[in-house]
Amino acid sequence: MDPTTNVPLENMANSDAPKTFSVADYLVFGSLFLVSALIGLFFAIRDRNKKTSEDYLLAGRKMSGWPVALSLTASFMSAITVLGTPAEVYRYGTMFWWFFVAYTLVAIITANVFVPIFYNMGISSTYEYLERRFSKPVRVAGTCAFILQTVLYMGMVMYMPALALNKVTGLSLTVSIVVTALVCTFYTTIGGMKAVVWNDVVQCFVMWIGFTAIIVKGSMDVGGFAKVFEIASEGGRIDFWHFDLDPRVRHSFWSVTIGGTLMWLSVYAINQSMVQRYLSCRSLYQAKMSLYLNDVGLFFVISLASIAGLVMYAVYANCDPLANGDVDKSDQLVPYLVLDILSVAPGIPGIFVASAYSGTLSTVSTGINSLACSTYEDLIKPFKPNISGERALTISKVLVVVYGLLGLGVAYLASLMDRILTMALKMFGIIGGPMLGIFCLGLFTPVGNSCGALVGLFGGLTMGIWMGIGSTLYHPADEFIRLLPVTTANCTSALTSAAFNVTSAPEPLVPTGGLIDSLYALSYCHYSTFLVLFTWGLGLLVSLLTGGIGSRRNVMQDLLAFPGDICCCLATTGCACGKKKTGYVGASQKDDFIIDQSDLSS
Repeated sequence: MDPTTNVPLENMANSDAPKTFSVADYLVFGSLFLVSALIGLFFAIRDRNKKTSEDYLLAGRKMSGWPVALSLTASFMSAITVLGTPAEVYRYGTMFWWFFVAYTLVAIITANVFVPIFYNMGISSTYEYLERRFSKPVRVAGTCAFILQTVLYMGMVMYMPALALNKVTGLSLTVSIVVTALVCTFYTTIGGMKAVVWNDVVQCFVMWIGFTAIIVKGSMDVGGFAKVFEIASEGGRIDFWHFDLDPRVRHSFWSVTIGGTLMWLSVYAINQSMVQRYLSCRSLYQAKMSLYLNDVGLFFVISLASIAGLVMYAVYANCDPLANGDVDKSDQLVPYLVLDILSVAPGIPGIFVASAYSGTLSTVSTGINSLACSTYEDLIKPFKPNISGERALTISKVLVVVYGLLGLGVAYLASLMDRILTMALKMFGIIGGPMLGIFCLGLFTPVGNSCGALVGLFGGLTMGIWMGIGSTLYHPADEFIRLLPVTTANCTSALTSAAFNVTSAPEPLVPTGGLIDSLYALSYCHYSTFLVLFTWGLGLLVSLLTGGIGSRRNVMQDLLAFPGDICCCLATTGCACGKKKTGYVGASQKDDFIIDQSDLSS
């Protein structure tokens, strides 16, 4: 028994013989693939007479809110969340928990600003808004940015469960990644959006069970739930009180809530993967309800993941597997914990690996479905408008297969990176931030024009890529990161060396304080904050320099976030609100106020 934590020493070190999957584990794990395939087959057979791309890609716009809510939650709970969030709390503490505030703000803003506009327009692709508000080139540019972001993200989430299987069972990364890609592609291709959503419902519950298994067994091993929090508190892991205003601080209340809100708005408010599911709901009320129910689900997700991280710290408080050389990357910590504490009960490791895979199956199937929809609606249909329903359905299925295989290739690149959670969230800012910036230009700034949108988007993407590369090459000072200390003092593994048998933390670097260094040191949470404002501001400036929208175009009420006199105040120059124009096809049937842009040019 360790005198400082009262944790049994046998739980601190891992000198037992390597543990592997039992037959029961393989049966539990394999059942996930079987159920996923059967759900896809069920909807393929039931909807075999429905031969339009809308039925396939949008479930005929007849979904109810609660399965869509669970689908949104499951897609959020990718393997990056299952494996990355507990490791985040283990290494950096509970400041990550404040993200639940950001999720709530995102749900409120998305439900009341973005969803009504998109839903009432009757569109299939989010980026159709960009064409109606600006021009076709802006729509194409937005679609290409979305495709790049989603393919990269899918590659990351395919790699994560492959890592889990490799660590727990020894199955090769290559086989694991290939299996993931093929299963997702199979049931998404044959079952469409309905198969994606209902698989997500099943997978959501599987992920909750996986987290619960870790929490219950880990707590029992260290002496109870109260003991977990006692050990975590002594180790500095429970800390919610950092209110630094410095945007370089990795996690403070302000960086997580403000930066996190804008980061996740770029996902929930405008990303085709998410918006496509709101658009599949049978009414605007159901679409809004799905967001609010999803917020409740996300609260449970982040709570379970964070508690799992505290449990992991309690188990390894005196023998850090990363410092001890038992694992190579922080993303391997959770699989290692499962290998260490859950293998005593056959079938339980299988549940955890199934939960990690559930997150990936959900995220990847949603991704390839939305990529197919966006590619067909934004890049093919506008140039080939007379494609028959059956041919459109065939094209959509081919696109699903193509993107599934493309994600498979990108997955190998993810294996070269550490801290996948941070890299994935940073990518949301690098690409999602500029995308949200041009939507804000369209929704909130009537003078925004096509030229401003294009320059703003490409300028924002260029700035984001530059910041991402710079932050990778030039790491921020440790005073902004707050990596908490660990120890290997009580390890008994043969891998332990004398040099590690002390509490260790990285030596802090001395920041130079220069502007460029500060930009590279910007918290990943604030990537979206900076890039949304940069893109929006650049787009507005270019729009004003190029004459606003021009005297020949009108901006309809349904394309703006604010009605009447409020939008006039945001126009920055005089405008005559109150004129009416009938809504376009797919919009609500009420008359729409418009802004007469002839007044903007005066």
